[in-house]
Amino acid sequence: MANITASMVKELREMTGAGMMECKKALTEAEGDLDKAVDVLRTRGLAAVAKKAGRATNEGTVMALVSDDCTVGAVVEFNCETDFVGMNEKFKAYAEKITRAAIAAKPADLDALKAAEADGETVEAVVTDCIHVMGENCQLARVQTVEAAGVAPYIHGGGKIGVLAFFDVEGIDPASEGFQKCGRDVAMQVAALNPVSATREDVPADVVEHEKAIYMAQAAESGKPENIQEKMATGRLEKFYKENCLSEQAFVKNPDQTVAQYVDECAKALGGTIAIKGFVRFALGE
Repeated sequence: MANITASMVKELREMTGAGMMECKKALTEAEGDLDKAVDVLRTRGLAAVAKKAGRATNEGTVMALVSDDCTVGAVVEFNCETDFVGMNEKFKAYAEKITRAAIAAKPADLDALKAAEADGETVEAVVTDCIHVMGENCQLARVQTVEAAGVAPYIHGGGKIGVLAFFDVEGIDPASEGFQKCGRDVAMQVAALNPVSATREDVPADVVEHEKAIYMAQAAESGKPENIQEKMATGRLEKFYKENCLSEQAFVKNPDQTVAQYVDECAKALGGTIAIKGFVRFALGE
């Protein structure tokens, strides 16, 4: 039996665009002969992937899902060539299968996700199968997973934006309908207004410095005394926090209360405590 090396598998993958496992099987069958292995893959219809691999993938879908107990979530951007395929239910089913695999594996990056198992095969093999079924180049763009006391997903525009909102929770089942409704509302807020951070404490220091420098320069143009300029800049920075920090934003469903106040209202009704911890927001093609 021929010794199939990693470099041989890599070379065949680059030539054909077929998945790693398919290349290894083909090389084994061809007893290490690269040309024969290409023919094996062509016979199986796998080498056709190579023709599609160079085509641009600017469409697709963003999938956000959580585990059954709602303590782990994953969001995946899965790209294809056309919006027609991106909105196709079969394509979305592949994206869901991949995202379920991400929830189970909690991959650190795309390479780890591709190697993860999805119903007895690798995610990479799932992507390859999707390419053959859909007839377009399909590529994984990015993945992120979160683990918290409570996680809630929201998908906007049929997959144009995917959000995971996650929370510290006490005394409430995160899988309960009440908590998930609250979490989805918060995730919907993230999709709609794209906040900078969950709280003002989470705003990166360089962002705060940049904003304050602009506000100080604006105040200086007023010609007012320096102590007044400082108050003007501080007031504008406060407005920045309220507009860009999720917990302080006016709640889109009821602008008379902040998002944090809405969450507190939900927690009281559910008999426990909920605190916004963070969020992940993927926009298609971002």
